[in-house]
Amino acid sequence: MRRAREPEPEPELEVPEFVDGLVVLDPPRVLAPQRPPLSPMLVQTAAAMGVSMVAGATAVALVRSRRTRRIARSRRKSIGPVLASRSFLIDVHVLGERGK
Repeated sequence: MRRAREPEPEPELEVPEFVDGLVVLDPPRVLAPQRPPLSPMLVQTAAAMGVSMVAGATAVALVRSRRTRRIARSRRKSIGPVLASRSFLIDVHVLGERGK
């Protein structure tokens, strides 16, 4: 059973509210620091540690990539020609005869 729709009340004309007031601003003041400033030596030490960590990570990445390339090159030469390659959960390579 459906209910009959109730008629919507007519919107009342809203009269804008007028506020008669005076804006009072606080005089400017200096805020106290929440914590003492860090010493320049501490900031320099933290910056040097961050830079050296990034430089070390870069050096490790470069050494690893060079080793990987060198090993891959030596494997390529010793295995023989790759006739076909398929990738499933493991890589399957069909190799040709050595020396040709």
